[in-house]
Amino acid sequence: MAGRSTLYDYEIAFIQSQRVARLATSDADGHPHVVPVCFAFDGSRFYTPLDEKPKRVELRQLRRVRNIEARHEAMLLIDRYDDDWSRLGYVQVYGHAGLLMPGEADHVGALHLLRQRYVQYRSMALEEYPLIAITPRRVVAWGKALQQRT
Repeated sequence: MAGRSTLYDYEIAFIQSQRVARLATSDADGHPHVVPVCFAFDGSRFYTPLDEKPKRVELRQLRRVRNIEARHEAMLLIDRYDDDWSRLGYVQVYGHAGLLMPGEADHVGALHLLRQRYVQYRSMALEEYPLIAITPRRVVAWGKALQQRT
């Protein structure tokens, strides 16, 4: 996958101003799956938790987790819609995805970032759960909302 793997400062500012992203994964046969997620970015990786919100299956059986374990690929879409189309924008981050287990390096730091962004996570026992970590391999951005500020 050709292209740049880092985000510009104005893209980081844009993604930090958005509260939700869409996580796209696919299974071993290429069938897509997309879910809305909360996220944090530490400058090199994106993190999204497997949290205490009610789920129909055990965490390791979530489709996004099974897909990541099968392919280690994901795309994160952070976008903004506005009826004023001059304010539209998105950042797509294609990357290597994996599970960051409790006790592994960066798990505590990622939790700190997530808890700074989302007050709901401050009362959850996220230390007990894996996180999805996405390392950008290709970044695509579009929209006037992203135009570099000078």
